[in-house]
Amino acid sequence: MCGVLPVSQRRACRVLNQARATQRYRPMVADDEKPLTQRIVALACQYGRHGYRRITALLRREGWTVNHKRVERIWRQAGLKVPSKQPPRSRIWLNDGSCLRLRPEYANHVWAYDFVHARTHEGRPLRLLTVVDEFTRECLAIDVARSLNSEDVLERLAWLMATRGAPEFIRSDNGPEFVAATVREWLSKVGVKTLYIEPGSPWENGYVESFNGKLRDEMLNGEIFYTLLEAKVLIERWRVEYNTVRPHSASGYQPPAPQGVGAAILRRRPQRAALELCRAPLRPLLDPTKTGELSQGSIPYSVEI
Repeated sequence: MCGVLPVSQRRACRVLNQARATQRYRPMVADDEKPLTQRIVALACQYGRHGYRRITALLRREGWTVNHKRVERIWRQAGLKVPSKQPPRSRIWLNDGSCLRLRPEYANHVWAYDFVHARTHEGRPLRLLTVVDEFTRECLAIDVARSLNSEDVLERLAWLMATRGAPEFIRSDNGPEFVAATVREWLSKVGVKTLYIEPGSPWENGYVESFNGKLRDEMLNGEIFYTLLEAKVLIERWRVEYNTVRPHSASGYQPPAPQGVGAAILRRRPQRAALELCRAPLRPLLDPTKTGELSQGSIPYSVEI
């Protein structure tokens, strides 16, 4: 009998034009379905702004054998929210089809830096200086202070170049801290060329603007900072996690640095990568005989977690 109707299942399926195999089908649930669902929910709670593709990358790194389709199915069954995609943005092109923006080709080719504003719980302002490598997407530094000026920018750049090497170009907007005569003169002395975007065109500095959006979305909007020190510690911890744990779609869902970057560069440009990994010693960055230049002792260190 078929349900409460006094007819057989065979006849009911014939009337409804439905195959009996479909009627009798029983879904087969994999043995690891429940623990996998629990792990997906746990990762979604830990990384609230990650979509199912980044969660898939994290699961594979942990040893799970899953594809993104299965993770998406469980993601939707568990009622998890998929972050909405950003609208596509047009790029700046010349009449001949060439792009105005200099594209990064290898690590330490183009750096970009910008300021981000935030506040502590009592309403006092915070200012964040973010520096990223446009090719590897690695966040090189996030300086947090109540206020930052051109001297603070020079101190951070001097420390980064002394420890990582000097880039060929550095991109920024036309803020007074970046276009100051002291900053331009110092960058010229160390052999770094400046790339200033057009006023009122933040999309020309898209790499650091994209990073700033992730910083605000995944960190600043979800934390309450009661003190400046707390902000420094939490933001630095997030920066380390961004570089070493967070999957990045542009790098094949591998973290930007340090272990993920080397493999990605070697896969894309092995010859150039070999040159980059075996670079010559850094040229002198600071001349102590010059007045007004920075000493290494005045460079602040990042907060270590």
